[in-house]
Amino acid sequence: MESNIKVAMITGAASGMGRVYALRMAAQGIIVAAVDQDKVALELLACEEGIVSYCADVRDEKVLMTIVEEHEARFGVIQRLVTCAAIMPTASLAVQSAAEVNRIMAVNYQGTVNSVASVLPAMLDRNEGQVIIFGSSGGYLPVPECGAYVASKFATNSYTETLIEENRGSDVQFLLVCPPLVDTPLLEQARQSANPKMIRQAIRQKRFVSADYIIDQVEIGLNKELKILIPGLATRLMLWLRRFSPRLVWWIFRSHQA
Repeated sequence: MESNIKVAMITGAASGMGRVYALRMAAQGIIVAAVDQDKVALELLACEEGIVSYCADVRDEKVLMTIVEEHEARFGVIQRLVTCAAIMPTASLAVQSAAEVNRIMAVNYQGTVNSVASVLPAMLDRNEGQVIIFGSSGGYLPVPECGAYVASKFATNSYTETLIEENRGSDVQFLLVCPPLVDTPLLEQARQSANPKMIRQAIRQKRFVSADYIIDQVEIGLNKELKILIPGLATRLMLWLRRFSPRLVWWIFRSHQA
């Protein structure tokens, strides 16, 4: 499917997959509203032609609405939304504070909801546009010491699947992206907090993929008009096991924890 996207918005644009996608879209001639809280990284990104920076917290719905109004007034309607904003502090749930768990949920899940709410109604009115939501394979696969993060991604995955179903008759294109571990600053954030053994092992054994690979897969998924994208055979296999043999998956986790 050939894309006619001219204007886009991406959250979590200053680093990781968000940054890669923002640069790629700008190189394709798309005017990108790059939203992030990291002011310094955002200013560096905005040096690139085609990228307009907006320093904002995705937990603030009103601020996102204002950004959309400003960007559309300058460049035209937003035709593609990409939600990449996320945080990943790790700890066992028994010791992680309620405030921290709620903060992770607020950024990862509520931030996604706020971002979608800022553009989707207008897209549905026009009956065109693309909404690309980054959930996680962890949203289908509980991971020890990452409970708050995976809970937020469970919520995001479920929200997006329901959104897809409820708007099946629309020409707005939805894509839920569920990556495995990706080589982004989130991995370092996880390592600097509880540093879960499974993540340490994945880093040591290089069982992660690049942000460029994921964005390549996203563009392929859009062209194929997929609804849900789970990149990587190993990830799909583990999710299949989770579905049909959850006890085996927990045994695998425990063996890695030993």
